Parts: sequence; C-alpha cells; structure tokens
Amino acid sequence: MSHPRIPANWKIQRSTPFFTKENVPAALLTHHNTAEGVFGQICVMEGVVTYYGFADSEATEPNVKVVIPAGQFATTPPQYWHRVELSDDAQFNINFWSDKDRTDKPMINEKP
Repeated sequence: MSHPRIPANWKIQRSTPFFTKENVPAALLTHHNTAEGVFGQICVMEGVVTYYGFADSEATEPNVKVVIPAGQFATTPPQYWHRVELSDDAQFNINFWSDKDRTDKPMINEKP
C-alpha cells in the first residue's frame, strides 16, 4: 500500500505522547477512524506497529495491512476504519494533520 498523501497545505494540529504496550489507549487497538478532515500519521520509534485497515466499521477482515518498522511511518486518511497491533518493544506516536484548526475537536471516532 502506498501512503495516502497528506495535502501540502495541511498542518499538524496535535501530536500524541509516545505510546507503548503499557500505555496505548484501548481505542487504538480496536476499530476506530480518524475524524472528518483529519489525516493520522503513525510514527514508529522502536519495535514494530502493524496497521490494519477495514472497508467499514463492521468489517472483520482487513483489506489493508501495513507493517511499520522503527524509523518509518504510515498515514491513514480521514474517516478510514483501522486498528493497530504493537510488538512488545514498540514505541510510537501519532501526528494529526488538518487544513483547519481542530485543536478543540476530537481527532478520532470510536466504533459505536
């Protein structure tokens, strides 16, 4: 899978702290998507993060699988359902990009 391209005029609106297996939010490990008008950029510092993309919120089989090793990143487009798995030594963070100021709005949506 090629990385969905973040538009050149978009800016980082928020960055998460670094997550590990010990502190990763449960929402990231289950079906969720980025909000309308928001790209997610998963940046892996250590270990491996595996990204699974799904056709919709009800799909159980991924239609995209991306293995992201340390030093690499992957992007997820707005409103695309996905989840991640972490290796035991994984450390990563997420940058949220948008063309509008979204600092007071949610960056992801969890499955209802």
